[in-house]
Parts: sequence; structure tokens; C-alpha cells
Amino acid sequence: MRTSEILVDHFSVALGESTFTVDDAARAGKTVSSPATLKESGFRLHHVCGAGTTSYDLAYRAVNEIRGALGDIGAVVYATCIPANGNVGEEKKFRDTGDVKHLMNFPASRLQSAFAMERAVVIGLNQQACTGMLGSLRLARMMLTEEPEVGRVLCLTADRFPEGALYEQSYNLVSDGAAACVVSRGPGGFRLLACHGITNGALAVASDDEVVGSYFSYTYRVVQETLAKASLAIGEIDWIVPQNTNIKAWQILARLLKFDFARVAMPTLGDVGHMISGDNIANLKRLMEEKKIRPGERVLLVTAGYGLNWQCAILESAAENG
Repeated sequence: MRTSEILVDHFSVALGESTFTVDDAARAGKTVSSPATLKESGFRLHHVCGAGTTSYDLAYRAVNEIRGALGDIGAVVYATCIPANGNVGEEKKFRDTGDVKHLMNFPASRLQSAFAMERAVVIGLNQQACTGMLGSLRLARMMLTEEPEVGRVLCLTADRFPEGALYEQSYNLVSDGAAACVVSRGPGGFRLLACHGITNGALAVASDDEVVGSYFSYTYRVVQETLAKASLAIGEIDWIVPQNTNIKAWQILARLLKFDFARVAMPTLGDVGHMISGDNIANLKRLMEEKKIRPGERVLLVTAGYGLNWQCAILESAAENG
């Protein structure tokens, strides 16, 4: 392994503890589309946190699953999609006292303490929506390239919808959940070959239909620009692992990209749903568990989110990943 290589490994996922079918969600008034439409898109189940479960609880569970592999973490990049999930303080105490410290009880700091990551600096990432996890990989890569002494970066994302929220966004059935991984200089795991992102702030308040309308052109563009960064052609990619979204959208995108749709992997679409920013990790983890990725194969991760943001990363399975 070259000393300049950055690697990603130790993937984990935590989901809301209650599981509901598409029909359950519709009966509870949590969706906009009909159950038939969501089922045709590939969704079957989604996961919802109980009343007492916070996004921090999800983050803790995801990190606890890999705590034995954390090692000496030098930085934590903690991504949230919903800004309120970047605070574990009580808003009522702020309203009662006027003291803003109750709005700045940061979950990343709490997590750093809970797992005794005493050397780690924490970074909160909360304006990249569903792309935040891939954004955290990009930040980790930058840190390890510029400051090698950081050594190991814990990247994680955690979100739960607030009570009373709809669990459908842009025609996707949403799950509460968290995902985590470690970015380091190795060994093992996946080489992080390239990262790239696009933001179009003019679409920050786009409607669902406007989001869908922009999805294809910008996803195509972010993939092509990331491939160029890595000096690769689409034919040199073995797998595309996207977020969990309408399966028909990727049938169209695969044709646009001239990529075999059979190699577009969303194995958790049906039983996890759209886990906000964690889908790429959930899908990659499932492929690894099923031993479908061979050493040397390249995997392109891509996702879109409000803001509007699009992000992409290219990984290469290291020989040690076997």
C-alpha cells in the first residue's frame, strides 16, 4: 500500500427500533404517495424511533457496534441532515431561561467523551442533507492528506424525524437511522480514490417535483466529474451503490451512464427504506456481508440531498478486504 492511500473500513448501521410496512405508514398518515406507488418504487418497510429515542442514541449504537475497531481516533465528523439533530439539549430549557447553551449541547462532543476518544477533534456537518455521509468521507480524506498525524477519522451520520413528521420525502419512504465508518491510512478496507460534490443553492427550496426534475442531470454530472477526478471511465467501475430511492430512477440513470443496471446495488431498499444520509453505507455493508465485492473491484457511491446537493465517492476494494 502506498503511504498516500486513504482507506475506509469498519461499517455499521443502526435503525429505529420499530418496523412498519408501507401500508402501516399510509394508515398512520405518514406518507403522501399511495402504498401501491411506494411498493412499485421498491419500498416495503421503514424504521421509526420510539418516543424516547434520540438521533444521538442511534449514533451511539452505530459507533458502539464498531468500538473494538476504532483505535486512536484523531477526528470525528458527525453529519446530521436535520439541524435539530445537531443538538441534544432541551429547547424548553432555552425558552424558560433564555440561555442559548441549551441549544448548543452538541452530540459529537458527547460521543467523543462516551467513547473516550480523548485526542479527537469534533466537526459537525449539517447543511449537506442526505449527502452528509459522503461529505464526511471527503472531509476525512482532506484531513488525512493535509494532516497525516490525525491518523484515524470516525465518520458518522445520525438522524431521526421529529414527532408528527411525514416519513415520505421526494417520493421516498424514510427511516430513522445512523451509520458509521472509519477513514484512515489502512490497512484493509477500501481505498478512497476520489470524492466530489456539487451544490445548487438556487434550488434550496425546490418542490418535490423540482427535486426529481433536477435529479437526473445533476446525478449524471456529479458521477462524470468524479470519474474525471479519479482518471477513470465508467467501464472501469464494477458497482454503483446509490442511496435508496425509486428503483425506476436508477433504471433510467443506468442507461444514461451506459452502465449495467444489474450492477447498481440497492440491496437494503426494501427492508431499510431511505435512511436519510446512511443508505450508501447500509448498501455497501450488505454487499460485503454477501461477499459480492471482490478484491480490486471499484465501487461508486452517489447520493443527492436537499440544498440541493449531490456527492459522489469512488472506492476500490483492497486485497486485504478479501
